[in-house]
Amino acid sequence: MRPEKKYLVESVDSHLAKGDYIFITDYRGITVKETALLRKDLAVQGAEFHVVKNSIFNVAVKKRGLPALDDLLAGQVAIIVGGKNPSEVAKIVTKYAKDKDKVHPRGGLLGASKLSAKDLEKLSTMPSIEVLKAQFLGLLNTPAQQLVRVINAVPQGMINVLDAKRRLAEDKVA
Repeated sequence: MRPEKKYLVESVDSHLAKGDYIFITDYRGITVKETALLRKDLAVQGAEFHVVKNSIFNVAVKKRGLPALDDLLAGQVAIIVGGKNPSEVAKIVTKYAKDKDKVHPRGGLLGASKLSAKDLEKLSTMPSIEVLKAQFLGLLNTPAQQLVRVINAVPQGMINVLDAKRRLAEDKVA
């Protein structure tokens, strides 16, 4: 392999190492200004948008031992990598695709699982990792709260009976 191509493969490989997912998009018709805005929005989530040559991308994917994505690589493509929250990145990309009608998600990889364009759209509707963590913690906390209520019910019932008896005694005295 020529040194220029080897450098490009290493560059794409370093991009692929930045996250657990790769989103592939079509970017036809996007202007430099729109690309800069998209990159800025993605940077908030720690993700990056890179235009890559299909053959170089294929070599880098094979080098990493990832599933082949040949069916997604027709024409001009860009990859979106990096960031810790793939659902938020998918939200940005799908929103951009709907608003601008220029960047069209084709699919990609999440871990070792291949994603279609529909899968990316479904991923974009999922709550963020922070919300999922909060929901999970709430789910874990619910049995403990219910246990405390059950344990507290017996003494509370006894207090209610004693309080009712006290009020009854006060009513008889008065």
